Amino acid sequence: ICVLMIDATQGIESQDLNIIHLAVKNHKGLVIVVNKWDLVEEKSTMTTLTFETAIRERTAPFKDIPIIFTSVIEKQRIMKVIETAMMVYANKSTQIPTSKLNDFFLPLIENFPPPASKGKLVKIKYVTQIKGTCAFVFFCNSPQYLTDAYKRFLENKFRDNFDFTGVPLSFYFRKKS
Repeated sequence: ICVLMIDATQGIESQDLNIIHLAVKNHKGLVIVVNKWDLVEEKSTMTTLTFETAIRERTAPFKDIPIIFTSVIEKQRIMKVIETAMMVYANKSTQIPTSKLNDFFLPLIENFPPPASKGKLVKIKYVTQIKGTCAFVFFCNSPQYLTDAYKRFLENKFRDNFDFTGVPLSFYFRKKS
C-alpha cells in the first residue's frame, strides 16, 4: 500500500502525480493524505470538497482513491489514515469467486452488450479473477473488437458493485473459442 502525503499549503504537485502513476502502474493500493490542514486559512464547509475535487481532477482517471485531511500537530484524523490503509489492503487482498463474478457480469453484459465493430459481435463467455491479484480476465470470441469505452463501462459497473476503493484494477480480454 502506498500512502502519499500532500502538503495542504502547496496542493498536489507534479512529483505527487508521478508517485500516483508509479503506484498504479505497479498495482499498489493507494491512500492520499492531505497534511497541514490546520494551516489552511479561511476554511468553509466547501473548502474540503473543493480541495478534494481539485485532487481528483489532477489524478484522473484514478478516481477511486481515498483522500484524508489531517493535521499532525493537532493530532486530527491520524488513526483514520491507518484504518483507511488497512481497508485498502483488505480490498487489495479480496478474492471474488468466479461464480459470483459471472452472476454479476453475464446478466449485465446480456442487457448492455458490447457494440458491434466492423460487423463483428463480441460475445463474452465468462469472467474470472487471477489468483492473488486484482486482475480480471474476460474470455470472449473477438476481444480485439471491444472498445475502450465498453471496457471502462465494465470497470465502472464493477467498482459500483464491489468494494475495491484505493486499488487499481486490471481487466484483460482473451480469446476463447
